[in-house]
Amino acid sequence: MTVLKTRAKLVDVARQLFAKKGVEDTTMNDIAQASKKGRRTLYTYFKSKEQIYMAVVESELEMLSTQMEKAASKPVSPDKKILELIMTHLDAIKMVVYRNGTLRADFFRDIWRVEAMRKEFDRKETALFRRVLHEGKEQNLFDIDNVEITADILHYCIKGIEVPYIRGQIGEELDDETGWRYVAKIVYGALGCKKKENNHIV
Repeated sequence: MTVLKTRAKLVDVARQLFAKKGVEDTTMNDIAQASKKGRRTLYTYFKSKEQIYMAVVESELEMLSTQMEKAASKPVSPDKKILELIMTHLDAIKMVVYRNGTLRADFFRDIWRVEAMRKEFDRKETALFRRVLHEGKEQNLFDIDNVEITADILHYCIKGIEVPYIRGQIGEELDDETGWRYVAKIVYGALGCKKKENNHIV
């Protein structure tokens, strides 16, 4: 097994244990045994549980970035693409929480508490927003003065509703289609979208 594959296996095993037992109750010995690697091998790659936890965080963020990049590369118009990015961000983050079982929101909060780790993800996401906003402006779909500032505001707005979205506190009495229609109206209104017939999710 290559060095990268061994490291990836250790990270995946640690993620599963953290999800099942919690970070505090998982030991380095637990990770070594579950991965069928000796403690010496584990400590060759990670000097502490905190270090392997950070690697788990990083792997989750990389998966989120990959999903966002796929959404931004879809062959659809910029007005639909911007909504696709927002939906992908929120739904992917919700899946992180659900996938991590017993940790739920605690796991998620721990991930985002590590701002040094999140900075790269945030930078990539904001760059994607800028890319799509530029496309929309060039195609005369968005009426925005400053793409960079608009992308920053959009990013922080989405970041701010992550936790209530995960907890189902936003429009809990609405079905998904109606809820996203509200999102579309707000987003398109803020972007001065000139293609009103597209103010719905398709």
